[in-house]
Amino acid sequence: MARNFRRPRSAQPIADLNVTNLIDLGFTLLIIFMIATPLIVKEQSIKLNLPTETARPQEKSDNTPVQAVSITKAGEIFWGTRKVTMAELASLMTDADKRAKPPIISVRPDKDAIVERLMTVIDEVKKHPNLSKKLDIATQPAK
Repeated sequence: MARNFRRPRSAQPIADLNVTNLIDLGFTLLIIFMIATPLIVKEQSIKLNLPTETARPQEKSDNTPVQAVSITKAGEIFWGTRKVTMAELASLMTDADKRAKPPIISVRPDKDAIVERLMTVIDEVKKHPNLSKKLDIATQPAK
């Protein structure tokens, strides 16, 4: 007698799936992330004493005039090309705020300028509701 070792043909699909390889892959990825996460956290934990600022949303600006406020490395403030003190800057911003079409204030800090001085100027701009909607901080594009 001859024996038939063939599988009987059935209309149902075979539902066997070997998940051993998937489990091995999952454990491997878990180990990689467990090793890499402490290194990433350690790299990003630089202690800084950051300046404070009041948060307000910024709106996109239309074609309005631009007024430059420059801050030098030594902390001097310029309204356009005129050197001013903080009190004069506050007065000039109050006048600019009252205009029918207030300008966009473009703060241009020197790369090595004192950050606290920059934040003082930005906070002064934010005290004027029409000017704070149109604040721009100028930067140099990367080479």
